[in-house]
Amino acid sequence: MQPHQGLWSQWRRFSTVRKRRNESSGRMWICEPPSQLGRSDLAHGVENHDSIDQMTAAPNLVNAPEFTVSELSSALKRTVEDRFGHVRVRGEITGFRGPHSSGHCYFALKDESAKIEAVIWKFAHARMRFKPQEGLEVIATGKLTTYPNSSKYQIVIDSLEPAGVGALMALMEERKKKLAAEGLFDEARKQLLPWLPEVIGVVTSPTGAVIRDILHRLEDRFPRRVLVWPVKVQGEGSAEQVAAAIRGFNALPEGGRIPRPDLLIVARGGGSLEDLWSFNEEIVVRAAAESHIPLISAVGHETDITLIDFVADKRAPTPTAAAEMAVPVRSELFAEVAALARRTMVCWQRGQEARRNELRAAARALPAANELLAIPRQRLDHLGAGLPRGLKANTHAHFRRFAASSSRLTIGVLRGQVAHARQRLTVSGERITLSARALLHRRRERFSGLEIRLKASKLANAKAQRNAIARDLERTHRLAERAHRALKTALQRMEARVAHRGQLLSALSYRGVLERGFALVRDERGHSVHAAADIGPSASLSVEFADGRVAVTTDADRPPPTTRKVQAPRETKPAAPKRAAKPVDQGSLF
Repeated sequence: MQPHQGLWSQWRRFSTVRKRRNESSGRMWICEPPSQLGRSDLAHGVENHDSIDQMTAAPNLVNAPEFTVSELSSALKRTVEDRFGHVRVRGEITGFRGPHSSGHCYFALKDESAKIEAVIWKFAHARMRFKPQEGLEVIATGKLTTYPNSSKYQIVIDSLEPAGVGALMALMEERKKKLAAEGLFDEARKQLLPWLPEVIGVVTSPTGAVIRDILHRLEDRFPRRVLVWPVKVQGEGSAEQVAAAIRGFNALPEGGRIPRPDLLIVARGGGSLEDLWSFNEEIVVRAAAESHIPLISAVGHETDITLIDFVADKRAPTPTAAAEMAVPVRSELFAEVAALARRTMVCWQRGQEARRNELRAAARALPAANELLAIPRQRLDHLGAGLPRGLKANTHAHFRRFAASSSRLTIGVLRGQVAHARQRLTVSGERITLSARALLHRRRERFSGLEIRLKASKLANAKAQRNAIARDLERTHRLAERAHRALKTALQRMEARVAHRGQLLSALSYRGVLERGFALVRDERGHSVHAAADIGPSASLSVEFADGRVAVTTDADRPPPTTRKVQAPRETKPAAPKRAAKPVDQGSLF
């Protein structure tokens, strides 16, 4: 094999030539690097690049088209998007700093030997079940495209999912540590379950077996009123619905048309970690932590653990066990109440018998009634014997006191007291008369002074009002004069502007041209005629002069005027160099 043949075979391995035909632009050649090219082949091809250029220099000058940067970028973008329209890429998220202010997410996916840029648009990020997080290994589904501004290729992600159960467990542990650090799992925050709730709220799917198991178990144990908030328990949007249901039950008012539950049960059947992932979402955990109503989590089977189990007030291994925790067994309560009633009656009977025995013993220990009343009877007889003597002595004592008081009440003493009282009354009347006169005099003097001050202030106020009115009137006259002058000036300016516009209109109007002896010719449709070639034989025309219009008709047998173009002499220019002939079978790329 010749050396140049070996170089040419390596060049064919380095680039695959595809031939495309465009009906409007002819043929074109596009060189694309093969996907299975090895590094050694690429290096060998680069080493022999100079030889290849020397061999293909002559054909390239003739056949290779010229592309702008935008055209080449668009061609590459279409090629990449057509070849990789839908791909699934597994890698670790790196460079993620949260959503941009525009709502889009920009980061990269990497493995042990490569990295690719990634972007999630705002509308796709809003409906994603799993949100991107730094360091999380994921499987991204989307399409490849290019970013012409920086000559990069990137993947536009439509959906995102963790790469296996290990990634989900790692994400779950990370969220568990984060929420535990915030204190959401503390035992001090948990509430006690009501012993017998009147209304029970259930957050679950209305079509599954979970709600039927809960209702049947409640019916068997203790029938209660149940409110079901139907939600999706897995899939896209399920976490938001569960959180909204918990917050919705808490938002019900006390005593409203819809009763507020005394207990909440968040339930779901068993499944894989991916199926139960909605109950590991942060929005559901925070909604359960904010609930003011006691909450029981019954998600999955006994071996299934979710983050809502740590924040709930009580965890049930199954939905049936949650119903058992919610209410007691009514038959057992009836039996227990009957047993307590029997025990109460027996205790009461025993207490009555004990008290009866104590009363009998106390009655035997008490003395007889005659013995108890003997001393009081003797004291009563003694006091009854001394009562007449006491009454007599009390009567004599009161009689002596009355006689002493009556001896002091004579007619002379009474007349002296009456005269003294009459004198005091006379003196008091004179003092009252003098006081009334003095008070009346002071009041008159005060009112006289007030009258004088009032008249003076009235005159001063009237004078001040007159002065203010005069000042306002003078100011009004001045403002009226200024307004009159301003209006007059504005009218003069507007009249001058209108006159100037009228003069300008007259100067630009075609009627001024007509007054100088010219005429305006119009055809039947009223359009102006600019050349004789536009007029046909026997055409009706209208000729407008300065003083009116005249209708005319052209000659029928007059031949139409012919116009000849007069060629101006050409200037001799130096002959331009001839361009290389463009091949007929080679067209543009676009």
